Amino acid sequence: MQNAYRVTDPRTGAVVESFDSMQWTEAERVIAAADEAHRTWRRLPLEERAASLGSVGKLMRERRHDLAAHASLEMGKPLDSAVGEVGVVADIFEYYAEEGAALLRSEVFTPRSGGTAEILKRPVGVVLGIMPWNYPYYQLARLIAPNLLLGNAVVVKPSPACPRSAAAIERVLLDAGVPPHLYSTLLLDNEDVEKAIADSRVQGVSFTGSERVGAVIGETAGRHLKKVVLELGGSDPFLILDTADPATTARVAYGARMANMGQACNSPKRVIVRDHDYGAIVGELVQQAIKHAADPAMQPLASRAAAEHVHAQIRRAVAQGAKLHTGGALSGVGAFISPAVITDVTLDMDIATEEVFGPVVVVYRADSDEEAIELANQSPYGLGAAVFTSDEQRATDTADQLDVGMVYINCAEDSEPDLPFGGVKLSGHGRELGRLGILEFCNHKLVRRASPA
Repeated sequence: MQNAYRVTDPRTGAVVESFDSMQWTEAERVIAAADEAHRTWRRLPLEERAASLGSVGKLMRERRHDLAAHASLEMGKPLDSAVGEVGVVADIFEYYAEEGAALLRSEVFTPRSGGTAEILKRPVGVVLGIMPWNYPYYQLARLIAPNLLLGNAVVVKPSPACPRSAAAIERVLLDAGVPPHLYSTLLLDNEDVEKAIADSRVQGVSFTGSERVGAVIGETAGRHLKKVVLELGGSDPFLILDTADPATTARVAYGARMANMGQACNSPKRVIVRDHDYGAIVGELVQQAIKHAADPAMQPLASRAAAEHVHAQIRRAVAQGAKLHTGGALSGVGAFISPAVITDVTLDMDIATEEVFGPVVVVYRADSDEEAIELANQSPYGLGAAVFTSDEQRATDTADQLDVGMVYINCAEDSEPDLPFGGVKLSGHGRELGRLGILEFCNHKLVRRASPA
């Protein structure tokens, strides 16, 4: 067995705790128990399943500080940020508890040939989640809450950096009254992931992470005829077409970009500014980055390797001709990197098409709305986008032309329980959260009745 699951403090680089990987025979027992548990769980009235989710949400709030401590240690986020993440998780469980009956209501209609037809929304069985490290509770909740309400069971391979968080949320579920084995953690080695996907009891796969690994997961799931939801990378554009207050708009863009120290798939990684506001926006972004770098409470990245990767991306961009206005310094110890602002990026540079998963704001200048839209769409990713303008029709027209899964007008991108989350192109396919999220691993069962004789 390997002990690849290590809790490493990104502030110091010290390994705090390590866990042995599971033997495959043990993982098989976990999957079998999940399959058995879901067969009883799915027969319970929907109201009972919903009540259990409501209890989970309440208990998450009660234990928010203890839960936050795990996430803060595992990936370096400040305690108040981790507490906020737990609050969002509680919102997700409560949303599905309160809205579940409406989301899963059967659809009755009259076929063209007469009689009646009904589409029932039923569970499929065990769903495997392969999870990232950047939001160790939130990412799990997006999979667990809707699928438990639907009647599925969930088994999760957590990030090797976040075994404590995965175990902690399992304890909350059990203590809230969710029956055992409906959510389980699999500390699998990478070579055993394919075995889990291939297991006949696993009926669907959800993966959040890079497009490189997502392609492998998708290919493996396809070979075994398993439905897969892929939530992959992003290089979301933040289009500023006009603003009456450039400084305030720049601060909104900066705050959204630096959430979780830039380690978010839907972070606005490219700020595209019309020419008349470009200088003011860049100036304020630089000031914000300088102020942020001087903050002694500045968050590290999740690992030294992540910080070194972002540092290399910045150095490569500068070597290729981009202008670094401030930041980009790598700490001698830990995973700290100072927030950077980069301009003068051309489309032949690597940074124009790759995802930068860290505290880097890349700013582009556009001489027209058409150029701004073209710049936004040139990315191989298509997760989300933000559009800022005082002209509603201009905003609507721009949003319609953006090749993304989500557009936010005059507000920064965010995630809410009732809004579907997902993208197109290299950002993956499928949706999480909202009505669409609960229907991804759902059997839309048709029941057809003939007309009375």
